[in-house]
Amino acid sequence: MINLIIKHYDRKLMMYLSLLAIIGTIMLYSASWYESFLSTNGNSEMLFLKNHLKRLLIGMAFLVVFLLFDYRALKHIAPYLIIFSLFLLVLTKAVYLINGYSWYKPARWLSIGSLGFQTSDIARFSILIFMAYYVDKQRDNIANFQNGLLPALVILLLIMSLIIIQPDYSTAIMIGFLGILILFIGGAKISQILLTCSTALLIGIPVLLSREYRRERVLSFFGIGDNPDVGYQAHQSLISLGNGGLFGTGLGNSIEKNHFLPTPHTDFIFAIIGEELGFLIGTVPVLTLFLLIFFQGIKIAKNCNDPFGIFLSVGIVSNLILYAFVNAAVVTGLLPVTGLPMPMVSYGGSGMIINMSLIGILLNISQAKRAVGDNIWT
Repeated sequence: MINLIIKHYDRKLMMYLSLLAIIGTIMLYSASWYESFLSTNGNSEMLFLKNHLKRLLIGMAFLVVFLLFDYRALKHIAPYLIIFSLFLLVLTKAVYLINGYSWYKPARWLSIGSLGFQTSDIARFSILIFMAYYVDKQRDNIANFQNGLLPALVILLLIMSLIIIQPDYSTAIMIGFLGILILFIGGAKISQILLTCSTALLIGIPVLLSREYRRERVLSFFGIGDNPDVGYQAHQSLISLGNGGLFGTGLGNSIEKNHFLPTPHTDFIFAIIGEELGFLIGTVPVLTLFLLIFFQGIKIAKNCNDPFGIFLSVGIVSNLILYAFVNAAVVTGLLPVTGLPMPMVSYGGSGMIINMSLIGILLNISQAKRAVGDNIWT
């Protein structure tokens, strides 16, 4: 018999997330006002801020919905979420092809009327829930490759393949990493994980380098190649961080956002944070907030006695910190340009809503203590 004891929602987690959302909103306005001014022919400096606030409010509504419903209900719909995600990913590519676009045309967004969303974000949401459900259900067999690990890998590979052909290689890699992480935490053998990753690299690297723009991006990262436009955005982000130094140029005083650093309010907003607020006041506190969120999420997982809740908590906070630190690594030149946003900070629609939904689930897990016996692994 499962006893449900209602507790307070994790206040520390809510505080960290609120601070991150406030900082993100302030910096998004600062990074985007000039772009807004130009995009509206001088009529408004708040175009992107208004859109961001609308999406933030929608995201908060989803957060509340997932906060109020028992997260364990997600177990029952996890397989259907995967089927739905596969359908959306296939539909996205099919719509672009039917409309006469070439196979290589980026096909990442699906529009229904005025509503547009990135289907890979829904796939990311579904994979986190499904993998937690699968490992919980198959935890006695997960160490068995054929009957335990292989079915999960097949589903993960299907999702990744459909995202790669969009093409969105970086998101596919992130989803693959998160799926493998949950499988490993759930008891998959390290030897099988290493074999899987090695096979994926042998297949994935040639696919990655098969397109010229991806080859140029990788070569530019290593300082090879003769196309100056490929590494322009990464170079400008380093200039932006250099301008900021330790204490920044002051809020609103970025030079790079004035059409030197392209789309500074999206994937490279971290560079504007570094330029205006500096290393000590801007970039370090933002990354510290992500670390605090991660450790608080791990604490929630440790205090949870439900295996599904444990795996899901770890998956959610790993998703947030992985995206944040990969984004920071790209901006600082430690990784090639990937196009991955910084959660809760970068301008975006479906990504914001999905992340807020995941946070709602995490808060839901934090407010309930579930006793399922002395040994939950038997």
